[in-house]
Amino acid sequence: MATLKELAGLVQGIVVGDSKMEIAGVSTIQDGKVGTITFLAHPRYFKYAESTLASAVIASSNEMLAGKNGILVESPQLAIGKVLEYFSPKYPSQKGIHKTAIIDPSATIGNDVSVGPNTVIESGVTIGNNTVIGANNVIHSGSVFGSSSEVKNNTSFFHRTIIGDRCLIHSGAVIGSDGYGFVRYDETHFKIPQTGKVIIGNDVEIGANCTIDRGTIGDTIIEDMCKFDNGVQIAHNVILGKGCLLTAHVTIAGSSKIGKFCIFGGQSGVIDHVTIGDRAVFACYTAVMKDLPGGKIYSGAPAREIKEKNRRDAVHIEVKRLKIRLKEIEINLKQRDNDLN
Repeated sequence: MATLKELAGLVQGIVVGDSKMEIAGVSTIQDGKVGTITFLAHPRYFKYAESTLASAVIASSNEMLAGKNGILVESPQLAIGKVLEYFSPKYPSQKGIHKTAIIDPSATIGNDVSVGPNTVIESGVTIGNNTVIGANNVIHSGSVFGSSSEVKNNTSFFHRTIIGDRCLIHSGAVIGSDGYGFVRYDETHFKIPQTGKVIIGNDVEIGANCTIDRGTIGDTIIEDMCKFDNGVQIAHNVILGKGCLLTAHVTIAGSSKIGKFCIFGGQSGVIDHVTIGDRAVFACYTAVMKDLPGGKIYSGAPAREIKEKNRRDAVHIEVKRLKIRLKEIEINLKQRDNDLN
């Protein structure tokens, strides 16, 4: 429970209305509940502002509050994130090293590290202070984990993987497995040894069931503050710049270099050996097949700047309409000729 004033202090906002109102949780604006706070950030939800039963609203302007109690902030989404964190239930977590964990004597374990049941930590591994390793994980030899990171359950980290500080790795992730490398000779596929490693920076989040392959000779590098949704695949020797956002089922092929703060929509992808500039945005299902500059929005397969893609689509639709119209004219002319005869 918190007052509206206390929540406003948490999000550095301005109270509108009853500052002493008590708030017990968060609800959506279209399914608002009395005693909770909601937020309004996207125009499509403005229609719910007057009818919501939520007791308070977080918004960016007084007009959006529609006469309700609320908090004014610059970014309602950021504010509701902080409020959700405040009200989130606190679940019990593993403390200390579980008796069933298997830790090689040569591993270096920092202060206040927690290791869950049945986790295996091999030789030469280093785990930084305050890091939490869940249950049933395997950390292969020579891997290094920074401080205050968290690994959920059932993950695998192959040899010499490096994880930075304050990272969050969700269940099912496989990091540092072999890249897909083969040479065909005389009707045989020869496997190319993958001798590099994976290096992940600070404040990175890896979603459930993501896979990041080790480099062939050099390293696969994920720079600071990148955030992965579930099911992302990163191939060998990829370099992913700082602050990139990858949503579900994005695939980045080998040796591609992605600039800083790029955004990839669901199921978009990049072929191998492609370079992309900073702050490029790719719509869902976009396929990048050549080098592209940053600072633009792309769509389609192959990827084109979205304005060009929309123009091409419009021309395609118009051509289809013209073909239908020409067919109708042909039918009418034929019918007229038959009538004259």
